Amino acid sequence: MTRIDYVDDPHAPKANSVVPSVVAVVLNEQSRVLLIHKTDNSLWALPGGGHEIGESIVDTVVREVKEETGYDVEVETITGTYTNPRHVMAYDDGEVRQQFSIAFRARLVGGEACTSSESSEVVWVRPEELDGLDMHPSMRMRIQHALEERSTPFLG
Repeated sequence: MTRIDYVDDPHAPKANSVVPSVVAVVLNEQSRVLLIHKTDNSLWALPGGGHEIGESIVDTVVREVKEETGYDVEVETITGTYTNPRHVMAYDDGEVRQQFSIAFRARLVGGEACTSSESSEVVWVRPEELDGLDMHPSMRMRIQHALEERSTPFLG
């Protein structure tokens, strides 16, 4: 399935769903950020995905990181909430999802790199290398907020 992100675009299709989701800003011992190359939009992104019935939100973070990267993580803190109603994602099946994402900082505790149906590559990137990657601005914002180690989470 492919997707197109629209932000502040007056021609964007109207949202028809909202799905609570998470992303994880995972740092290793060298302070590198864990990224995946997404199969649905061919962009670099943080690992993450939709919250499922029966899970705590922390369970969702741990599961999604494991599924998309092969790594095991421990959640440390919430770094932000991202619910901009002018950011929608249009999927080729007709779903147009309003953004609803909670970002967490997590630390690596084990596992080995492994791709999935959602990730064609799994890499660790130094923060100064992020500018050279093809990444949606919303992902850059989440990473920036997490790396700033703000005293309170971003609320947006």
